[in-house]
Amino acid sequence: MNLEMSLRRGPRARALVTTTPRPMPLLERIRDGEKTITTTGRTKDNINLDERFIDVMTATYGRTRMGAQELDGELLGDAEGALWTRQMIAAARCGLPGGFDRVVVGVDPPASGGENADACGIVVCGASGEQWFVLEDASVRGLSPEGWASRVAMAAARWRTAQVVAEANNGGNMVESVLKAADLELKVRLVHASRGKCARAEPIALKFETGKAFFAGSFPELEAELCGMIAGGDYEGPGRSPDRADAMVWAMTVLGELRNGLPRVRRL
Repeated sequence: MNLEMSLRRGPRARALVTTTPRPMPLLERIRDGEKTITTTGRTKDNINLDERFIDVMTATYGRTRMGAQELDGELLGDAEGALWTRQMIAAARCGLPGGFDRVVVGVDPPASGGENADACGIVVCGASGEQWFVLEDASVRGLSPEGWASRVAMAAARWRTAQVVAEANNGGNMVESVLKAADLELKVRLVHASRGKCARAEPIALKFETGKAFFAGSFPELEAELCGMIAGGDYEGPGRSPDRADAMVWAMTVLGELRNGLPRVRRL
C-alpha cells in the first residue's frame, strides 16, 4: 500500500498514523505489524477540552462500546451477540449482479433537521430471484426534508425503481408529502416501527448468514452500524442511531414481500 511504499528511503523511515480506532481490516493490519508501536490517548487526558464537556460525554457514553472507542481510544473487535460480524460481512461481499427482479429504496428519515441531527438513512436494495443485494448507500446528513427527499428520488432514478419504503414514526404525513413532491412517480410505502431496531434486523441478518443476502460492494459506514446491532439487545454504535442499517432492513423486509406480481397463497 502507499503508506508502506513511502517508507522506502532512509535508515529510520517512520510514519505516524493518528485516528479514532475503528474496527477496519487495514487498521488492524497496521496495529498488528511487527514494527508498529501503538500509543493511545483518552478524551479526559486532552488538556484543551473543557471539563464540563468531558463530564457530559462520560455521563452519556461511559461504560458503552461507543465510549470505549470514542473516549478511551480502544480498537474494538466484534461486539458480543452482534447480528453481523466483520467475517460474516466479508463472506457476503460480491460483485454487482447482472439484473434485478425488483429494487426498493429504504429510507429512515431524521427526527429533526440541522447539522447535529441524525443522518437520513437511504439504502438501495435489489433482488434477483430469492437472492437479495445491498446496492447503494446514499445516506445524507444535515439536509432539509426537501433536500434528503430529492436524494431519495435521485437514488430511485439511478436504479430505475419507483418503490420507496420509509419509516413514518416521526412525521409520517410530512415524509410522504416531501417524497411525493420530489418525484410524483414514487410509490411510497410508509411503515411504522412496532419493534426495536435490532429485533427488526434479526431475520435480515439470518438471510446474510445463510447465504441468501449479499453486499454488492463495500459500504463502510453501513457495515459499521450493522456490527453494532445486538441480538435481543440494543444498538451499541457507532453513532446514536443505526440510520443506514435501519433503512437497509426496511428495504430488504419489503423485498421479501414483493414477488414480481406473481400470486401467492397465504395461510390465514
